[in-house]
Amino acid sequence: MRLWSLHPRALDSRGLVACWREALLAQKVLQGKTKGFRNHPQLDRFKAYPSSAAPTPLPAIGAYLWVVADEAQRRGYRFNRDLIVEPPAAVVALIDVPIGQIDYERWLLAAKCRERGSAPEGFGPADVDPTPHPLFQTVPGPVEPWERVLPEFG
Repeated sequence: MRLWSLHPRALDSRGLVACWREALLAQKVLQGKTKGFRNHPQLDRFKAYPSSAAPTPLPAIGAYLWVVADEAQRRGYRFNRDLIVEPPAAVVALIDVPIGQIDYERWLLAAKCRERGSAPEGFGPADVDPTPHPLFQTVPGPVEPWERVLPEFG
């Protein structure tokens, strides 16, 4: 499961579709409707979201999905927003994401795009937009402790 901290506009087509599918799976997990992936570390930041404004993480994953659907629509795709359980209007707080995590995801996305052939020759992390998904705000810090950092990074 890969729930990118990067803005969906940074993703190639395959990455955008995969992000949509995996975020829908994450939504099902957060609803308690699946047995698998319940302890997936990428869900920790959504599970930690609840506050007095939102007693469950569903508004946060809903907001995440909504932005992915917006990007899909901008590209001419039709992602079914009816699958989003909670509307994004319920989200009040942003989720912190360390700059180190953004840097790692830029590196990882560049590698994936080169591997898939969806990037031009010489495409690298500096070519990936560092803007985070609007649900996230960057803070100082290293790669998230839950991330499985590939040895080639760094």
